[in-house]
Amino acid sequence: MAAAPVWSVDPRTGKQREQVAVEATAQEVDAAVRAAHGARGALTDRSVRAAFLRSAAERLEAARDQLVEAADAETALGPVRLTGELARTCYQLRAFAGIVDEGAFLDVVINHPDDTATPPVPDLRRYKVPLGVVAVYSASNFPFAFSVAGGDTASALAAGCPVVVKAHPDHPGLSELVAKVLRTAAAEHGIPGGVVGLVHGFTAGVELIKHPLVSAAGFTGSVRGGRALFDAAAARPVPIPFHGELGSLNPVLVTEAAAAERAEAIGAGLAGSMTLGVGQFCVKPGLVLAPASDAGDRLLKSLTDAVSDVDSGVLLDHRMRDNFVAGVAERAGLPGVESPVTPGAGGEHTVSPGFLTVPAARLAEEGAHDLLLEECFGPVTVVVRYADEDEAKAVLSRLPGNLTATVQLSTEEAAGEGRGPELLAELTPLAGRVLVNGWPTGVAVAPAQHHGGPYPATTSTSTSVGGTAIERWLRPVAYQGAPEALLPAELKDDNPLGLPRRFNGRLER
Repeated sequence: MAAAPVWSVDPRTGKQREQVAVEATAQEVDAAVRAAHGARGALTDRSVRAAFLRSAAERLEAARDQLVEAADAETALGPVRLTGELARTCYQLRAFAGIVDEGAFLDVVINHPDDTATPPVPDLRRYKVPLGVVAVYSASNFPFAFSVAGGDTASALAAGCPVVVKAHPDHPGLSELVAKVLRTAAAEHGIPGGVVGLVHGFTAGVELIKHPLVSAAGFTGSVRGGRALFDAAAARPVPIPFHGELGSLNPVLVTEAAAAERAEAIGAGLAGSMTLGVGQFCVKPGLVLAPASDAGDRLLKSLTDAVSDVDSGVLLDHRMRDNFVAGVAERAGLPGVESPVTPGAGGEHTVSPGFLTVPAARLAEEGAHDLLLEECFGPVTVVVRYADEDEAKAVLSRLPGNLTATVQLSTEEAAGEGRGPELLAELTPLAGRVLVNGWPTGVAVAPAQHHGGPYPATTSTSTSVGGTAIERWLRPVAYQGAPEALLPAELKDDNPLGLPRRFNGRLER
């Protein structure tokens, strides 16, 4: 059977633009994985890895105009948004280069023998080593930052792991261009091009997770697709770590005092966050608990005015558009649900933003309204009106795991008075990032960032953004009683690489 062609598609019209590749066969997936496996040795030297990452950033910047044009043609996200996302991607590559230079991620710990301890301690030396080839599954909504050169790839390469990327079908042409840039950067440092493999097609993605030389996987996408790959990773003869980001409601709790203090500002801020990027952010606030009071009414009026002023937009593909239109219609048809601004089809190829409201009592118990507790990808949010604290708690208790949870507090509550500390404690079990008086859209690339959360937000406790994302692709190994001459340089007493480490219980920087 001939391999199926892979087309670049214009989401503004739904028409095919050009053929950019063909779907990979099982044999081609095998070849890509084996080429990546063979490139491992070229990543052993940390200085080479860091230089490679910096060169990749430089070459991506040099190709910015071509890459942004290609990305916009396939995603309709717009040059401004895409230029910023590419800049973020390059910053992230350089940030990981700095982490590689520093070396703290190796977690070097050395214990000399101690016969006085109970039990006695032998000579033990521990650090972390790369897992091996990493399978990366690109996201639809971030064609740069969560795709071929995105956080999973950058952190894996920084750890010393080659990657094979399964391109997203929404931006296959861009994926080919970015992979070519990365391979060119690799060649500058004597690294084989196979260090960054690229395959297309649904079947290729399944073959990739099953390949015996794949040692771990990173995924950003839907609950359904991510769970299927997660189960496949666990069902292998040798199971592998699967770090998947699957879905998130990103709840927001607005207190009565906060609404009374600044209802209009909260409504406008919510509108901006939920419609940003046509609602195609994994951290879009999809469920908002607001008081059923005069202050809550003012908030809804502000939200109504702001959302009504937002133009229709193009989603990443027509399948997503159809799912959005059907999803909001099903939700709006539930008893007790109202649509102050009706979301749905904005035109043949666009969608209109909007929001739904529902009494908190409808969500306090299991039933048909459980659909409102599931993510709806696109420019819509559900405002849950609660009559008292008990109703708000009842809804929060039913929420699944999330990437973020936000609380909007009054000035006094934010200063630690009233229920401020209690509410923060209530939200903490729900999410990996808890915000106070902010909005979750926008995930800073910073050392303290955590982009993850309880299932189904993610399938592990790790982060896919920030410096600690590198930890996903490493495993610890300890040497006991190994002569100095046999030890890797990272574990020698004289520390020839100048690494941060813990030496006989003392932290050395």
